[in-house]
Order: sequence, then structure tokens, then C-alpha cells
Amino acid sequence: MYAVFEPVKRDLHLSDAQLGWLGSAYIVVLSLAALPLGVIGDLRSRRSVITFGVAIWTASTAAGGFVRRFWQLFTCRALVGFGEAGYAPAAQAIIAQYYRGRRRAFAIGVYSVGMALGGVLGIWFGGVIAERYGWRWAFIWMGFPGLILAVLASRLRELDRRPPPPILETLQRWWQHGMRGVMYYVRPLATCAGIGALLAGFLSLFEGIPSQFGTAVFGVGMSVGIAWTVWRLVPLAVRRTTEAGAVAAGAFDDFQNAAILVLRTPTLIWVFLGGAMVTFAVNGLIAWAAAFMQRMHGLSVARVGGEFGLWALAGGVLGALVGGRLADRLQQRWRGGRVLASGAGFVLGAPVCAALLLVHDLRWFAPLILATYFLYTWYNGPLAAVILDVVPPAVQASVLGAFVLFSHLAGDALAPPLIGYLSDRTGDLRTAMLLLPAVGLLGGLVILIALQTVARDMRRVTALDIHVSGQG
Repeated sequence: MYAVFEPVKRDLHLSDAQLGWLGSAYIVVLSLAALPLGVIGDLRSRRSVITFGVAIWTASTAAGGFVRRFWQLFTCRALVGFGEAGYAPAAQAIIAQYYRGRRRAFAIGVYSVGMALGGVLGIWFGGVIAERYGWRWAFIWMGFPGLILAVLASRLRELDRRPPPPILETLQRWWQHGMRGVMYYVRPLATCAGIGALLAGFLSLFEGIPSQFGTAVFGVGMSVGIAWTVWRLVPLAVRRTTEAGAVAAGAFDDFQNAAILVLRTPTLIWVFLGGAMVTFAVNGLIAWAAAFMQRMHGLSVARVGGEFGLWALAGGVLGALVGGRLADRLQQRWRGGRVLASGAGFVLGAPVCAALLLVHDLRWFAPLILATYFLYTWYNGPLAAVILDVVPPAVQASVLGAFVLFSHLAGDALAPPLIGYLSDRTGDLRTAMLLLPAVGLLGGLVILIALQTVARDMRRVTALDIHVSGQG
């Protein structure tokens, strides 16, 4: 989305306030929907939640290429966040099933390489496609191929649950039951968004009313629709669990008991707080990188991707892999190894990121962007692994969903508008963006506080597992 801000603004005649809504729609919906979808994944089928998420976000991305109004594009971007919310927590929980020991952080690091690939290639290819064919084709080309991934996701095997049905049976079930189920949850969002769009359109007829007011009215309608949709998701998990009988009901009781235990886990407090700060730094940098290069160095988005995208991609991939491997090696010798790797990357990376923003000579830019992405992606695997290490297995996807909720709402959902506000006030985007490495440094230090608590919390979870096994 950030790669095509300018052409979207020109084509749809949007204000900067409306562009800000488009940038935050994905993050806010992702944050709100991650927790209930994580609960459903724990209680029902993580494979189904992943498949649903991939299908929703790819279809919504492609649909963004056909919009004609602001509210239509806003709805598409919001649904992209809904799809991602179904994917990430359940995906990491499945990885945790396969890698229960010393390789867990590295395995999640391999998974997080996809985020590094998507973050760089999305802006790069999106800019190239938009310059050559128009911004609409950028959404279409990036969207439709992902539907193939939805079919592949339906073949994922969960170790503690029955294998997936044949592909033909899966497709038949999607056709017979999928649309009805999707419409039940999409209808509140579509209804409230439609009402908000009608009111905003009506207000736009009056010259004395600023466009920001209409945007706010539409935003209120969307917020009500999102809250209504999320409200419907949690009863789904409870209802289907009850219908499954005594075994499932017992699992839900275990979930409630484990949730109480999680709230008493000190390590999670530091991880949640520090995680919000580091996501603020990372995603704030991603959000404003293209605009920074255009304003400060006079480069187009396509040229930025071509000249520096590979350096950022290399740094992100190497950082995710090295961070995961380093965390697992340290964890073999010391229970705080994964915490150390999670926080150290931001403590070491803060001065490098500041230098990246302050440098004027582009000859230094490539090595600095390589080092920044390298250090800022160390945390991807280790931080999720820390959460999984101190949380009972029955609620891992749920807790990861709660982490997504908190870290995004308190972190990167704030970064784009806050940096934009500071840029407007100071008149200098570079000065505003220097807040990012400062917050990242503070987040890394907060995560490192968990070194004092992680060993005790891991022993508590181990004792709980032994107690549950003994009862079984």
C-alpha cells in the first residue's frame, strides 16, 4: 500500500487524512481479529483458520484493483488485515507442534523470512508495476496468485489432529458452506461500512463541511462493523466447542485455566511491552521508507527497490535466520538465550538505523540498510519462541493472537500517523523518523528485563505439563 500512496491519492482524489486511514486499516483490523481467530484455531482447526485467512487476504488484495471509491478501498484493506489475523498465530502454533525443542526459534525464523521477502518485494514490485501499468494492476497481480496458496494451506497436517480431507472434498465444502459462513461474519462489516460511506458521501455534498469530517464518519461506521464482527467470532469458538461434547468442553475449561495462568506470567508482560515498541520501530521504518527516499534523495519507488531492495532483502533474510540460530544455540546453554537474542538486535541496531537516516552519501546507504534490516529482524523467531516457551500448549495460538493485538495496536498502528504528525510539525521527515531507532532501543532494553523471569516461567509451564500428563 505504501508504494502506491501517491498514484492512489491522485486517482481517487483523496486527502492525506484518508491516506492515513488506508495505511492503518490493515493494522487495526489485524490487531482486533487476531485474538478471537487464535482462540478458534486452538479449539477447532488451525489448518482451517490458516486456509480461511490466506483466501480472504489474497481475494481482498486483488479486489483493491477494482475499487472506485475511498470506502471500497478501505474495506479491501481492512479485510486484508482480517486474513492476516487468521494466518499468523495459527501458523506459528503449528510450527511449535513440529519443533518442540532447541530448533524452535530457528524454525520460526525461517517462517519469518517470508515477512522480510514480502516487506521488500511488495514495495519493490508494487512500485514497478504501478509505474508501468498503473496502481490497480499492482493489487491484482499481487492478489490472485495467492489463491493457489489457500488450496495448498488446506493440505497442512496438524500433528495432534486428523489429517486433511482430499482436495476435491475440501473444495466442495468451501462451495457448500464457505460462502454462507463468510457472509455471516462479513455482513456486519459491509453493512456498517455502507452506512458510513453513504453518510460520508452525503456530507461531501456540502462545501462547508471539511473532507476530514466525512472520513471520520466513515471511520466510525467501519469501527462499529469491525467490533461487531469480532464480537461474533468468540461465541463461535465457544458454541462449537460445546457442540463437540465433553472432551471439547474439557479443553475449553483447560483453556480458561491456562489463560489465568498466562496473565500471571511476568515474562509475557516484558515481551508484550517491548514487542509493541520494536514493532513501532520496524514497521514505522517500512511504512515511511519509500517516502523518505523520494523526499530526501529524490528516488522513485521502483529505483529504490532496484538499487537498495536486494540489500534490505538480504539483511532481512540473514537476520531472521541468524537470529533464530543464535537464539537456539544460546538457549541450549542458558534459558535466557532467546530473550537475549530478541532484545540485543534492537540495542545494537538503534545506532545503525540512526546512521541510515542521517547519511547523505548514497554510497553508505547500501551497507547501512543491510545492517539495519539484519539486526532488526533478529527478533522474529526468538520473540515468538519465548512466548511459546512460557505458555501452555493448549493456548499457544490464542496467546500469540493476544500478542499481535497488543503489539500492533500499541506499536505499529501508531507509527505511521505519529511520524507523519511530527513531520508536519517539524517540516522534516528525517527528524521525525529519528524517533524510530530511539523507541526500538527502548523496546530492546524492556525485552531484556525478561532475562530475570524467563527461567522461572519456563519451569512453571514444564510443571504444568507434567501435572496434566499425570492426570491423563
